[in-house]
Amino acid sequence: MPVRPRPDAQLGLTVSAAVLTTALTAVSFWLSFEALHDLAVAHRLKGERAWAWPATVDLFIVIGELLILRASLLRRVDPWAIVLTAAGSIGSIVLNIASVSGEKTVFLDYVVAAVPPVAALLAFGVLMRQVHEYLASRQQVLTAPPVPSAPPVTAPVEPEVPADEAPVEEPVVTEEPEPVKEPEKNPEPLTQPQQIDAVIRGLYDSLGQRRPTTALMTDALEKAELPSSDATARTARKRVEAAEPHLKTLPSALAA
Repeated sequence: MPVRPRPDAQLGLTVSAAVLTTALTAVSFWLSFEALHDLAVAHRLKGERAWAWPATVDLFIVIGELLILRASLLRRVDPWAIVLTAAGSIGSIVLNIASVSGEKTVFLDYVVAAVPPVAALLAFGVLMRQVHEYLASRQQVLTAPPVPSAPPVTAPVEPEVPADEAPVEEPVVTEEPEPVKEPEKNPEPLTQPQQIDAVIRGLYDSLGQRRPTTALMTDALEKAELPSSDATARTARKRVEAAEPHLKTLPSALAA
């Protein structure tokens, strides 16, 4: 049988990987930032503007990766997040390579210039992956339904009847005629607002008594083939919480 590492060893490895990944991300972004700053200074940007200009390139990587993480937690694909990450990564790599100048440049000069932005992209992506796995595991623990315990099975105990006791005659019970049941009326179909409210109300239970976010509500309405705009979701949540005020005090699902 394969030997699994102990829980304390797993925690140590996880923390070490997170710390090293964070350090690698910070160093890579710093090196890329310095190269872009030098490029800005060489092209007529001075002072604070030269220091601020690299952020217009490298921050696209951060923003795009965070949006990809958000979409992954919501089980969606965000094309804009992918475009932002790609634009920031390609732009940073190209501009870092463009910062290499001089008459005696060799191939390794371009490799050295390209390593920091590539490392920043990969390291930050790995860091976001670790955050995603942690948040996904926390959400599974919070939303897991409790396992009901089976009640103990006991055999019925029959009372002992003395042998010399005569059987008691049971009284004759006359059967009363059953009342005539009126035919059941078919329930009226729910209106569209009532269907939307029912979907939103069900999210509170499925999230483990937590208040759903706008993104979760629009996703559920879209799956139910109902109007799924942000305004529709928020209005439905107000109606549900007005009918059941205690739901408004529940913690948000995103905070979990």
